[in-house]
Formats: sequence, structure tokens, C-alpha cells
Amino acid sequence: MAQEVNRSMSLSNPHPPFTDGIQKLMAGFGGVGLLMMLLASVGNLPSMGLSIGQLLTFSLVLISIGTIGYAWRAYLTKSAGIKNDGVWFSGLASRGVMGWTSGIVLTGFYVLLYWFPQYLGQGSDEVANSGLVAFFDPLSQLLKGQPASQWFVYGTLYTIAILIFGIKFIWKYRHNKYQVLRTISVMFFQLGFAYLIPEFMANMNVPYNDMKNMWPLNYYFFDDWNIKGFIASGGIGLFMLILGIAMIFVISPILTYKYGKRWYCSWVCGCGGLAETAGDPFRHLSDKSLKAWQIERWLIHLVLLFSIIMTVAVVYSLMHNNPETFWINKTTFMFIIALILLGGIVFSKVK
Repeated sequence: MAQEVNRSMSLSNPHPPFTDGIQKLMAGFGGVGLLMMLLASVGNLPSMGLSIGQLLTFSLVLISIGTIGYAWRAYLTKSAGIKNDGVWFSGLASRGVMGWTSGIVLTGFYVLLYWFPQYLGQGSDEVANSGLVAFFDPLSQLLKGQPASQWFVYGTLYTIAILIFGIKFIWKYRHNKYQVLRTISVMFFQLGFAYLIPEFMANMNVPYNDMKNMWPLNYYFFDDWNIKGFIASGGIGLFMLILGIAMIFVISPILTYKYGKRWYCSWVCGCGGLAETAGDPFRHLSDKSLKAWQIERWLIHLVLLFSIIMTVAVVYSLMHNNPETFWINKTTFMFIIALILLGGIVFSKVK
């Protein structure tokens, strides 16, 4: 049996060799791709003789190659079986400085996305996109014939994350057929139903709709503008409206009764897809205590109750032809849900 040579003079090496030269090179590729995107967000990316679309492609390819190449060295050069080497030594995956920094950056990105998209470069009818949003304009024009929005940027990055980390997940769990099929399923539904099909529908002047994304995840389903958009689109709009209602009251209850919630959360849902792919390296940080489970149960039912109250209010306003009656908008609603969940997570970690 071959043994790895550790050249450290220490009896207990303080720097275990969890990465090799190729992994460091792949991390460099990914870092360059992220740097290009960062420079685009502040409008200082040099063209280098390339179009914006070519620069975007180059950036995304570098990020994908870096992530997939790193995962290849981490798993495919070793025997099949779960590999979690070094997770407690990683600052990113063990609540270190990198982990906290990443959390703050991601939270800040979401705040900008929801309330201050102009700082990401979101334009208006009079002002063209700039910065990060303009960086995605060529791809948006290709898919739906319109300039990008902050939501298109988010959806693109979200989908790429599920795809590249999905490949990593498949390599890690390649010994388990169930995990492989489940991951392929969430990658398929995210790429097809959550990303490409809605964008193509927008290009054909059909209401933008992720047909697998049901209420309450699809929090705007019963909004005035959404219902009127379905009705105005004729037969296909009516089909999407009926399908959405059937998903809530017929399809989901039957499948949940037969298979449990995993049929959606683990096989279809984009939220679960991101948690199971990009979130896999952080799985060991979840609190396994009874206290955390009790908090989670309360949060789930409180969020569901809040969603029902909000939806009843929206439907009431719609039926009375006054969509502005209710006191809270959908953006604030979603952020309140996120804060409730985040508060429960933080509270469950406080010892």
C-alpha cells in the first residue's frame, strides 16, 4: 500500500497537505474569474480587445474550470467514498475568518440585490445598465432579447453554482446511486425549469414563470400583476395558473403523503439544490441538538403561518381591486422570512 511522503520535520505536521499543486492552480483560475467579475462590478474591467460578452464567458469559464478542476483532484484521484479531509482545518468551513467574511459579503450582496440594485449597476428606462449588471447584458440579450436585471444576474450565478458544485457533489458521492440521481435531478430542474425555460418564455412575450416553483416559495404567485398576466396570455397563461394552483392543493399534498417532503426539497427545489451542492462542505456545522430541532419546528410553522396571512391579504386586495391595500410589499416580506430563518440559525448556535 503506497504511503504519502510528508517532508515536514515536525512529528505532528502543523500544515497537513490537503491540497496539491494542481488544486492551487485551479483555485487561481477560479480566483481570476471572480476578480474579473469584481472589476466589472466597479466598471474598471479592461476590455483587452474582447467584447463584454466574451469577457463574461471567459470569467464564467475560469470560475467553472477552477471549481471543477479543484474537485477533480479532491475526489477522483482517490478511491470512492465520502471524503471530508481537512474540513475542521479550513477557515472557510470551520467558522474561521474566511467563513465569517464570506457570510458578510453574501449578506451584503443580498441587501444590495433587494433594495439597492443601482449599486450593482441596475439601470432604468432612461439609464442603461452599468457595472456588474451590464456585464450580463449580452447573455440576457441572447436568451430573452432584453437587457439584464439584477435578478437575471442572481439567477445566472445561482444556476452556475448548482451546476459546478453539483458536479463536485456527484464526484464526492459517486459510490451512492441515490445521491447521484438526486443531484442530477436538482441540476436538471434548476437549469431547465428555473432558468432557461422562464427566460425563453420572456423572449416569446409569455409570462415569466418557473412552473416547478410553487407557493409559498413563489411568494408573488397571487399578486395582482401576476394573475392578470396569466389571464392576459390566453391558453398558456391559464394553463400555468391552473398548474400553479394544482401544485399547491393537489400535486404537492399527494407526493408529500407518498414520499415525504424530500420529493421536492431534495429532488426539485432550487433552494434545496443549492444547499445540497454548494452547501455540502458546511454540512458538519449544522447543529444536531434537540434544541436546534425544536427551534426549527417552530420557525417552519411560524413562517408558514406568516405566509398564509400574507397571501390571504394579497388575495383579499386582489378581489377588491385594490392591490395596494396591504401594508407590506413582497421584497420586505421575503427579507423578513430570511431574517426569521437567520435569527433561528444564529440563536441555535449560541451556547
